[in-house]
Amino acid sequence: MNFWTDTGHGALYTDDTLTGERFRLALERIRQMETEECVEPLFVPYFQAASGWVLLLLEQRRMLEDGSFETMPVSELAAANRALYEDIFPENYHRSWANPVYAVSVFGIETGRLMSALFYELRCMIPLAYEGDAERFLIRMELLLEVYCAFTAAFEEWSANVREDSAQNIPDGVNSPMAGQGSGSGGEEERSPIPPAAGIREKIRWFLEDYAEEETLYRVRRNLVGGSIPEKIIAEYVPGGKRCLYRYGAYVSENETGVFDYIESLDEDTIAKMADTWTEGFRIGFEVTGKDLSIRKRCSILSHVGFERVVNRAVKNLASMGLESVIPGLQADLFTQHLGRGGGSIETTSPNPQYAYDHREDLALFFNDVLRGRRLQALQEAYRNQREQTVLYAGPVVLETFGERPFSPEIREECPRFSRSQQKKISRFRQQSDQLYDKAVIGKERSFTIIAFPVPEITRGYTGGELKASFDEIFHAVIDINTLDYMTYRNIQAGIIAVLDTAEYIHVLGKNGNKTDLMVHLQTPRDPEKETIFENCVADVNIPVGEVFTTPELAGTRGLLHVTSVYLNGLLFEDLAVRFEDGRITDYSCGGFPTEKEGREYIEENILFHHDTLPMGECAIGTNTTASAEAARLGILERLPILIAEKTGPHFAVGDTCYSHEEENRIFNPDGKEIFAKENDYSLMRDTDPDKAYFGCHTDITIPYEEVGLLEAVRSDGTSVPVIRDGLFVLPGTDILNEPFQGR
Repeated sequence: MNFWTDTGHGALYTDDTLTGERFRLALERIRQMETEECVEPLFVPYFQAASGWVLLLLEQRRMLEDGSFETMPVSELAAANRALYEDIFPENYHRSWANPVYAVSVFGIETGRLMSALFYELRCMIPLAYEGDAERFLIRMELLLEVYCAFTAAFEEWSANVREDSAQNIPDGVNSPMAGQGSGSGGEEERSPIPPAAGIREKIRWFLEDYAEEETLYRVRRNLVGGSIPEKIIAEYVPGGKRCLYRYGAYVSENETGVFDYIESLDEDTIAKMADTWTEGFRIGFEVTGKDLSIRKRCSILSHVGFERVVNRAVKNLASMGLESVIPGLQADLFTQHLGRGGGSIETTSPNPQYAYDHREDLALFFNDVLRGRRLQALQEAYRNQREQTVLYAGPVVLETFGERPFSPEIREECPRFSRSQQKKISRFRQQSDQLYDKAVIGKERSFTIIAFPVPEITRGYTGGELKASFDEIFHAVIDINTLDYMTYRNIQAGIIAVLDTAEYIHVLGKNGNKTDLMVHLQTPRDPEKETIFENCVADVNIPVGEVFTTPELAGTRGLLHVTSVYLNGLLFEDLAVRFEDGRITDYSCGGFPTEKEGREYIEENILFHHDTLPMGECAIGTNTTASAEAARLGILERLPILIAEKTGPHFAVGDTCYSHEEENRIFNPDGKEIFAKENDYSLMRDTDPDKAYFGCHTDITIPYEEVGLLEAVRSDGTSVPVIRDGLFVLPGTDILNEPFQGR
């Protein structure tokens, strides 16, 4: 699709004749919507806001088309960017139609939820305007008009009936404006000036069904093949070119401008150190797992706005390995909710985390077996359509950020929630989506790497006031953590593994308020001389260095895993407790909520992901005491991402194993021993009952060193060897790991 053509007054459409005519007609009607009052008065402000929103996006597209984006002062670009997100800023959100609570307070529970979900979808048009995707922009304009026409028709019919009834002297109240709204059952006494909620729901569901194929194919291409605006932005990066931050359409906060300015100030050697560590980790990931990188031609880069200089160098590094970089643009709408793997996009600071949380299950309003089937069929067809390209995909190269204030969401009853039946179906849908993705990209032959850096917000918003450490000090400390000596950790971890390989169990006890009392049963290698239970993880796919991990034996794994506070999947969990029996979750709870029920629902949704239970998929010991000590010294422990936090103590993952979909790959430790413990009772079913083999999730829960009273290797004869006691490594040969803690 070509770029849109300016027709004046912000009207932009493609030069495709049919699409252009549809666009012209839709735009003309939306302009009328902005000023006319042809719906029930209660809904006039909503549709005026919706039409105003579309016209604002078109004006911003004009800025990109007529060249003014390249000449406007950066301050004006910042103002234009702010205008896109102003209505969902926390200070304005209470009066936003994108807020389900507000929409429900005005329109009622059924209609309010639907109208807020529609406004969410309209807000997701930002990247379409900035990408110049006229066709996908247009179908959302037409969706808005479909709903609007239903309202105008209902109001017109109601008004005609009122006039007729008045002429016949029918008593007031029989046809009151909101009488019977949303019931859809008909009847003289239930005439209403608004369409039934069921009718609105069907229009949006039809939209999701009718465009499932086109939308899914588009996303598969952008995620795995390329062609996005972010790729162009990175390729055209020039030093000091700050206006590029506003070219994505993503929200640009002080985090993005601050980190951009900071990275611009760094010398070239530091930039090289950051980018080279990142991309070399990707290459090493193929090397240590015996996979052939040369047969892959493309990888995706998932990064954060503001890191353009680092990403630009990474793209060049990957090109030298024979890899083209795919950089997906912004992705968030009703189509992408709960899609499973295969997604990802450029990241940015959220203008309001509560907004995204409120809409996390909007799909519940429309999800049924028909929609589920259409979306799965669309995925199958998209992967089939692109099969010659997807097999060339090497995997994602991820740069994530951390340092934003921990988010503890408010759970609101006005927001849509999946029913128990839908929860099971959406979990099943994610599993099937993952299977299709894994088959399309030949998962066992791909790899990944991930690295993390802080954003400026890490220095603000602490309970005790402003942080004493500067951003520069924190950033350089993280660079040092990400580039710790590979060989030192490899050798120390080899000694830890030698002891763990002799154990039947790992026993963990908490301290300092931590109530953990956990026995993790280990698998038994068939040939201890040639095989090992634990992988010696250094700086390749998971940067930084510092952990040994295994897949536990589920039978016999039991007890309580507890942490006083932990940040998982972008959410804060306080006093998190998870109980296991035979390696499976049997009970769970967390604090921070008015009732125990709300805490359980929070875990069920954000850790179990609506599964009835999950197995323990990983048992690991983090050895990166430098990261732990530096984070404590700098006062940023509470802000560490799981990527680093998991290296700062024992951690246990629930969900799939670390080797999901790659169980048949042969993996060796540096000492030449092959990793034996890659499977569990679930992944063993991947050939006989694949639907039960994987869960599509993997969440690490870390116990910090200061909360570890004891971690010991327990042998079959009952003897034990302590590895950590009172937060310090006590195994011979690990003394160096305690050096960062000296003087604490």
